[in-house]
Amino acid sequence: MKYYTITLLITVALFSSGCKSQNSIVSSSENNIISSKMPEFSWDTMPLYMHLRKDTEFTQEELQYLSKFPLITFEKTTGSKAYGSTEAGTIKAAEAVKKLNPKAKILYYKNVAINWGSYKEDEAFLKKYPEALLVNEEGQKVFMPNKRTGFFDLSQENVRSYWLNHVTKMSENPFIDGVFMDANIKILAPAFFNSRVGEEKRETLVSGYLSMMTELKEKLGKDNLLIANILRVRPELKDAGRDYLKFFDGSYIEGFDLENFGMTYEDYLAEGIAAVQQSAREGKVIAMTLGMGKASETAEAGIDDVRQKVNAEDDFSKRLNYILGIFLVCAEKYSYIYPHDGYGINKSAVWLKTFPQYQKKLGAPKGYAKKDGYIYTRSFENLDVRLDIKNKTATLNWK
Repeated sequence: MKYYTITLLITVALFSSGCKSQNSIVSSSENNIISSKMPEFSWDTMPLYMHLRKDTEFTQEELQYLSKFPLITFEKTTGSKAYGSTEAGTIKAAEAVKKLNPKAKILYYKNVAINWGSYKEDEAFLKKYPEALLVNEEGQKVFMPNKRTGFFDLSQENVRSYWLNHVTKMSENPFIDGVFMDANIKILAPAFFNSRVGEEKRETLVSGYLSMMTELKEKLGKDNLLIANILRVRPELKDAGRDYLKFFDGSYIEGFDLENFGMTYEDYLAEGIAAVQQSAREGKVIAMTLGMGKASETAEAGIDDVRQKVNAEDDFSKRLNYILGIFLVCAEKYSYIYPHDGYGINKSAVWLKTFPQYQKKLGAPKGYAKKDGYIYTRSFENLDVRLDIKNKTATLNWK
């Protein structure tokens, strides 16, 4: 654990003011700890996020590119072919980036339920405890839509202990700054597991998940960044899942600009914008991703964000301005954006690229966004934004 930070801060506080009470010293130290685990943030230019996977070794050019991002999530399979597992591959990639930019915050990806391949420790655990995989009422293993990837049964204490010990061990590595947790919505929204294991069993999964997240926060929350794929507009989730943010430092955002659950595109997006705005204003990290290409037909509506391949020669300017407009009417300190065409960089047309909008001076916002129907406006020191979500357009007027 990164307890050296706590010790140093308390020691400095004690020597700097002998007249302060112990309670005030601890309070000040805790605030500093929270601040130190957060990513670097600046309004100078567009605040960017990176979320990616590559199962082979990164090139020096790729590492230089990655080192420019303040917040990075290395997805499942990262480095697994080069180093034998996602665990080892993530640490190697994180170490290489940290050598170039020690201030970059790097998150280790761990799904809360799905048994994705390439994790060496998962394989060892399941070899010893094959009953840890989720089964239905007939005792048959249940799978993702690909028919081959299963799930961990979070109702089992042994499974939850393994998961917590695994992410704790990874977080103790000096090159890892926190954990990115995926598939939270699959657990919390009834439809996904009700159809696979039934309502009663799903309720035990939810109970197990909530217990696991409570313990996670207690074990790692003080000095590790905890980001979850949690904010999502769904009828079954109160306030777009904002209640669950109590466990986390922030939310990753995907599947955001859709027409879903009987709502119009603009109503669905407006509700999502409101939830993200409120969470960002409360100081939560927002790691927003929005797709450059069309959503893939293989994506599960309202849950996944899988993108069709785009052409590198396409003109992205209209869509990019719209994505950035959505982000900018939501953004506060610790909000970051990644316009993407999928997270597997070997098939990406935007990987290693930058765009003029990323390099122009932005400046701090002059206030919160104003909403008039489906039109949002917001001014920054060097930019005026007008976003029209009904017509899917955004005007970025740089000063």
